[in-house]
Amino acid sequence: MDKDMIKTIENDRFANSLGIKLVKVDHGYAEVKMEIKEVHLNGVNIVQGGVIFTLADYAFAAASNTKGLVTVGINASISYFKSPQGKWLFAKAKEISSTRSICNYTVDIFDETDEIIARFNGMGYIKRPR
Repeated sequence: MDKDMIKTIENDRFANSLGIKLVKVDHGYAEVKMEIKEVHLNGVNIVQGGVIFTLADYAFAAASNTKGLVTVGINASISYFKSPQGKWLFAKAKEISSTRSICNYTVDIFDETDEIIARFNGMGYIKRPR
């Protein structure tokens, strides 16, 4: 993966504010993690859905930008299966399909017991240099 693109991904200020860390990147693939803290919990003391979505979106961004071309999300959805257990969340993004300008990714989100807690589907637009 292009080192400048990795730097761009790692400079995501919102992801950094939540404590999300890039673990691994490869062509069309990324893994990220986040320690669950008190600030990530909602009113019923489970991880707020927006935090899980952001973790998945960050993994999607990292994976979809591995080709060195800026890719931006144009559609995303998430299904939540269960509340996470433990203190860590992990997301693994992988490319499902890619054309010249559109790509599709699936991101599976796991808790520290390795149980899948959610699945995110993202579509990206691959920007071409002018």
